[in-house]
Amino acid sequence: MKARIPQGMGGAQSMNAMIRQAQQMQEAMEQKQAELDAKEYDVSAGGGVVKIKINGKRQVLSIDLDPAIVDPDDIETLSDILVAGINEAIGIVEKTNADELGKITGGMNVPGLF
Repeated sequence: MKARIPQGMGGAQSMNAMIRQAQQMQEAMEQKQAELDAKEYDVSAGGGVVKIKINGKRQVLSIDLDPAIVDPDDIETLSDILVAGINEAIGIVEKTNADELGKITGGMNVPGLF
């Protein structure tokens, strides 16, 4: 059974325009993703005693610790603050990426297209 395209809807021209638009959107998304991947974020945790630098690829670049937080008798607190800081940093990157890419797609989510 053949699909029929109603007259007056442009047929092949309309389809070509949609394909071009999707390609342009994909190119814009790829460019924006490259910009976001290169971006660096500084996040602090534990009231500023832990500072984490992360990039848009969710790679931790550095962790700076205030010596006051390093207590050999309380490694658990330091560990908890590091986990919280890293998770917050990843969350910031993911939200920023989603917001910026959403501006290009207008909130459209087509799995596998981009």
